[in-house]
Amino acid sequence: MCAGRYAASVPTQTDSDKDRKQRSAWSRLRELLILAVVGVLVAVGVRAYVLQTFYIPSGSMEQTLLIDDKVLVDKISYRMGSPERGEIVVFRPPSGWTVGANQEFIKRVVGVAGDRVVCCDGTNRITVNGRALDEDYLFRGDGPSDRTFDVTVPAGSVFLLGDHRSASADSRAHLDVNGGTVPVDNIVGRAFATYWPPSSARMLSVPETFADVPAPH
Repeated sequence: MCAGRYAASVPTQTDSDKDRKQRSAWSRLRELLILAVVGVLVAVGVRAYVLQTFYIPSGSMEQTLLIDDKVLVDKISYRMGSPERGEIVVFRPPSGWTVGANQEFIKRVVGVAGDRVVCCDGTNRITVNGRALDEDYLFRGDGPSDRTFDVTVPAGSVFLLGDHRSASADSRAHLDVNGGTVPVDNIVGRAFATYWPPSSARMLSVPETFADVPAPH
């Protein structure tokens, strides 16, 4: 007796199945688009208010920072506090400085509000409130300054110097404009670490010499 042949039943895809798959694909695509938009908004918000990268365009902060080094800049700390001596900051030049208003620069805070910053004492050192700075972070062969000054930093301002003094157009170059001081409002943020090149990645600490500076009288 011959066995009969039966054709296997093959399920067919209904229109409702196709609709469900299309809706599912569109739902996944919409979720990805939303995530992408949120990611962009978060990145923009972080850059605008929290953290920014900055590359070193010149040798004015050598040897601490070299040309083309990249640093991380904390933009939120100064919203809750004030700059401190020895910190490295990114800032916009104030009106009256003979540099581009839209540019940003990076220097070290040497004096804060009320400080008297003087160059130089009998041993050719800058003093802050009468205390001489031992600036071992200066570029090799550089002295503290090639010009003299005696500046009392006004409220809401800082006095800024580059570590490579002979190659830095800093507060000393603008002594005729508010004693060369920069309003705190012009500070973008504090440079707290280098991250490029990876071989030189490190935290940027405040030199010990600033710990001995007394409060202004």
